[in-house]
Amino acid sequence: MLRLAPDGAGIETAARCFGEGKLVAFPTETVYGLGADATNAKAVARLYEAKGRPAFNPLIAHVADLASARRAGEFTPLATMLAAKFWPGPLTLVVPATALVCELARAGLPTVALRVPAHAVAQKLLALFGKPVAAPSANRSGHVSPTHAEHVIADLADEIDAVLDGGPTPLGLESTIIDCTGESPLLLRLGGVPREDIERALDMKIIDAPNWDARAPQSPGRLASHYATRARIRLNASDARPGEAVLNFGAQKLAGIAQARAVLDLSPNANLVEAAANFFSHLRALDASGAAVIAVAPIPREGLGEAINDRLARGAAPR
Repeated sequence: MLRLAPDGAGIETAARCFGEGKLVAFPTETVYGLGADATNAKAVARLYEAKGRPAFNPLIAHVADLASARRAGEFTPLATMLAAKFWPGPLTLVVPATALVCELARAGLPTVALRVPAHAVAQKLLALFGKPVAAPSANRSGHVSPTHAEHVIADLADEIDAVLDGGPTPLGLESTIIDCTGESPLLLRLGGVPREDIERALDMKIIDAPNWDARAPQSPGRLASHYATRARIRLNASDARPGEAVLNFGAQKLAGIAQARAVLDLSPNANLVEAAANFFSHLRALDASGAAVIAVAPIPREGLGEAINDRLARGAAPR
């Protein structure tokens, strides 16, 4: 596996790998994505295999700009409005698909999930390659998402061809996903753009999609059990029990915290942006401590905190 620098030569090598049907992990502002040419069914099949990802779970296709997105999907006025407001950025839009993104990447659906990332390295790579890149998070399916190149290497070094090392990802939380195929927007996944920001932009409330698609998802991030650690996750903990690891927030004084096996604070100052950036990295580090349980302090369910709580609930779901 090649470890590429985020310079011109590294980006050119990564783009060439995509053209050869190879798999390359690359940074976005959210997490590292595991990329493959979204128009190449064989490359996408290899991506599913590398992740151990259920083939019924569709992939997000990353593109360089709105013009590129329009070649892969049919944009409604709603989708166009959201793209103009939030792209480049951590928002994925589900729209009717054209034939450009292969059926396997869409899990056989007539829709496609599209995003224009706001990371300079990703933008240069996508512009140079010139075609959509299917890129779920660069980890084994169901595991904690990667925010550093080292996380990718730990999970996938033997399965992929290269990682483009752009350092830590600035947001550290996956994109929000909105279904734009109907008359009203549906929230499919909480993420890097808070619900309130989208509602403010549209001047309307958005509703959550029902869970009817949990077994055959209409977009990524819809599986009930996801983002799983080896350790069991105990939510909204008011105490730390002997031998547990603790994921704290805002320097809360949990009872018994002094006897915890390991303690990390998402944000001692209770800043939800900092907490989102640290979330997956801290969760991985606590899981590596060997504790059987990670006790998680209460985190506010507002702004990015809503998405963090969503990821924790999926991580704590029965396996």
